[in-house]
Amino acid sequence: MHPLLSWLTTLVFLPVFALVMAGFDVAQRIARLFGQRPQEHVAGALQWALVQAFRICGTRLVVERSPKVRPKQPYIIVSNHQSMFDIAILGALFYSNFPKYIAKRSLGRWIPSVSYNLRAGGHVLIDRSDAPTALAAIRELGRRVHAGRASAMIFPEGTRARRGALGPFRPGGFMALLEEAPKTAIVPVAIDESWRLLQHNFLPVPFGVRVHVHIGAPIARHPGEDGLALLERVRREIVWALERWRGSGRVVAPGTTR
Repeated sequence: MHPLLSWLTTLVFLPVFALVMAGFDVAQRIARLFGQRPQEHVAGALQWALVQAFRICGTRLVVERSPKVRPKQPYIIVSNHQSMFDIAILGALFYSNFPKYIAKRSLGRWIPSVSYNLRAGGHVLIDRSDAPTALAAIRELGRRVHAGRASAMIFPEGTRARRGALGPFRPGGFMALLEEAPKTAIVPVAIDESWRLLQHNFLPVPFGVRVHVHIGAPIARHPGEDGLALLERVRREIVWALERWRGSGRVVAPGTTR
């Protein structure tokens, strides 16, 4: 039944998805006339609306969130990356923290609502072939985070994982954020099964996908800390969450070694 149900619900979902993308593209442009913060609020509503639209296809979020993660607090948020839909999910969950993403420059050109938000919403658009310029842009985001104006959302794998496999972490962008925002806490995030949503490029959206999200307790910062050790600590927590959900039998609590 699921293949047929997937197609039937996708036929309802696609026009709703198109309306959300088109409608919020216009709404963001109007909000931007009143400043960046109003546009950011509309962009947050866009991400919430996209999450709700996927519910038509039976998509559900299962969220574990540390009570120590506070609203309106700037963070450096570090997550694994499985799907373009991760941005909408995490943007909705961190709505009041105003997360800013580091994205490929090409994404700022052709996607209704998303591209405008990336261009106008204070996000970082980079050309991966120009590492010095990309790193300078990430550092500028770090300074905004340090000033309390936004949070930084970084996917240190640098690309989306195939079928949920966790890739190696690239430390460059993370280390730059640490240096520019030396007092900002780090929030480790794990996300799983989101890759299934777009595995057929919307034709169809599989019915009944359960996306798991783990939002860990903020990691406090200390003078003289080892940035690479911090990144490895985050990676261990992500691995712990993924293995626990997948029932691998190799679950080790975060902060411990194997």
